Amino acid sequence: MSAGIQYVLYLAILAALAIPLGAYIKKVMDGEKTWLSRVLTPCENAVYRLMRVNTQEQMNWKRYAVSVLIFSGVGLIFLFLLQLLQGVLPGNPQGLPGVKWDLSFNTAVSFVTNTNWQAYSGESTLSYLSQTLGLTVQNFVSAATGIAVLFAMLRGFMKAKTDGLGSFWVDMTRIVIHILIPLNLVISLLLVGGGVIQNFRGAQTVSLLEPIAVSADGKILQNAEIDLSSNTVVVDGEVVADADIVTEQFVPMGPAAGQVAIKQTGTNGGGFMGVNSAHPLENPNAFTNMVEMISLLLIPAALCFTFGKAVKNRKQGAAIFMAMFLCLVAALGVIGLNEQAATPQLAQDGAVDLSSVDQAGGNMEGKETRFGIAASSAWAAFTTAASNGSVNSMHDSYTPLGGMVAMLQMQLGEVIFGGAGCGLYGMLAFAILTVFIAGLMVGRTPEFLGKKIEPYEMKWSVLVCLATPIAILVGSGIAVVWPGMEASLNNGGAHGFSEILYAYSSCGGNNGSAFAGFQANTVFLNVSLGLVMLFARFLPIVGTLAIAGGLAEKKRIATTAGTLSTTNAMFVFLLIFVVLLIGALSFFPALALGPIAEFFQSIA
Repeated sequence: MSAGIQYVLYLAILAALAIPLGAYIKKVMDGEKTWLSRVLTPCENAVYRLMRVNTQEQMNWKRYAVSVLIFSGVGLIFLFLLQLLQGVLPGNPQGLPGVKWDLSFNTAVSFVTNTNWQAYSGESTLSYLSQTLGLTVQNFVSAATGIAVLFAMLRGFMKAKTDGLGSFWVDMTRIVIHILIPLNLVISLLLVGGGVIQNFRGAQTVSLLEPIAVSADGKILQNAEIDLSSNTVVVDGEVVADADIVTEQFVPMGPAAGQVAIKQTGTNGGGFMGVNSAHPLENPNAFTNMVEMISLLLIPAALCFTFGKAVKNRKQGAAIFMAMFLCLVAALGVIGLNEQAATPQLAQDGAVDLSSVDQAGGNMEGKETRFGIAASSAWAAFTTAASNGSVNSMHDSYTPLGGMVAMLQMQLGEVIFGGAGCGLYGMLAFAILTVFIAGLMVGRTPEFLGKKIEPYEMKWSVLVCLATPIAILVGSGIAVVWPGMEASLNNGGAHGFSEILYAYSSCGGNNGSAFAGFQANTVFLNVSLGLVMLFARFLPIVGTLAIAGGLAEKKRIATTAGTLSTTNAMFVFLLIFVVLLIGALSFFPALALGPIAEFFQSIA
């Protein structure tokens, strides 16, 4: 199947599934009956009784924000302690020790902020108890938190002369029980059926069919003649004295499928295995790859259509969807073309077959042969657009421009679909900026969805839009001059700077993916990246809720002939322009020192 057909297929399936899911989410959040209500509503009511939740409560934006922060703070502390103490807790068949404090802090922050940045291999660092009770639970509730904040903002647009935005606890309960659990149950079954492991067995050691010879520096010796009886390795007629003979393979086990499902749909990222969805036990084949990849964008895309229904203007939801969709298509095209064309060094003199007819071709470094260029490029575009962070290839090996586009999608503030809920409320902040700028251009008071946009909303919108650039650039700047940082780099020069910039872009964009060559498990990086994640997650949440509170107190304005349309092609173009303009102004100098400089070095 050609790359173009694969791309069209992925995008078509995404749109086809997003529309009905968006309608279902709208019904759930409005408290309407669905075909699952008979089973799930009693569970929902039981939670309310157990937690003594007042379902009729209407929180103002400050109380809603405090509830979010308290809930997330308790989750952070619990997950931090769970990792520290896992060595003495049950559910640890491999006998793994407790995680050191800085890594525990980083991991706890990562999962609470819906980032899932991982500076470790999950299968060899965390117990099953830590994985299931800690990480998987946060995968659900951190995603639900973002969706809940989004709905608080939507109520701000729809309500008038009131300060009530609903109840965070009701929103959280409905999202988890009615949306995330049933959706991920289906996806988990699909993944298990496709070959993803799901068990509680300890790791297995299996015998290899053929032994492998490995050099002292860890490289596999090709064409080696191995004599097991004498433990000797001969390469090209010469004995390799320091070679090791490998006859067994460590095979991790565990409840992977359930965690993989929610990490994808909840745009949490990370992986059960250290190498993420490049691991054959986490992502075995083309079927599971397609299921996981579609899952990355499913909820963010669906929420666009939910938004249109919620504000009673489907064209508005379609306009936001098209703005995100066109950006994604452009990013996918650039990444795919650059990876297929490879680098000038690979392409010169026909040394590497770049065709996609008889073989994968192009830049296959760091990519699985079972996926090839198309599926790897699509995943890279989807995961950085979705603020997900899982990978099925190593982004450190991408071409300079291919890696730059993946990085840029995170730097734009996770608004090209983005994370579950947070991507859309981030894009709505950009939409507020867009109507404000457009209003100034035509000399009218800016309006959006029947509400006047005034200085209060503008101040908070600017803060929401700039929180991510501030976190990324300040964090990267400090890291570049921090003593000993070069020890964490796999490369020097422009690519080494790109490794640092990518790491802070990933954490600041609540993404979680990484340039694989970057060694982030140090005290400074664990702490600094954790602080960046906290800042870039919760400052926009507070800003979004403040906007929602301000909008809810305003009266609605009737649409007139002079009202700026926010549903036509011109508005979509302006919205994309504003997003890219802020991104370009913020990050072009940094990108010029990293991937852009590396690109020009490659063609020099």
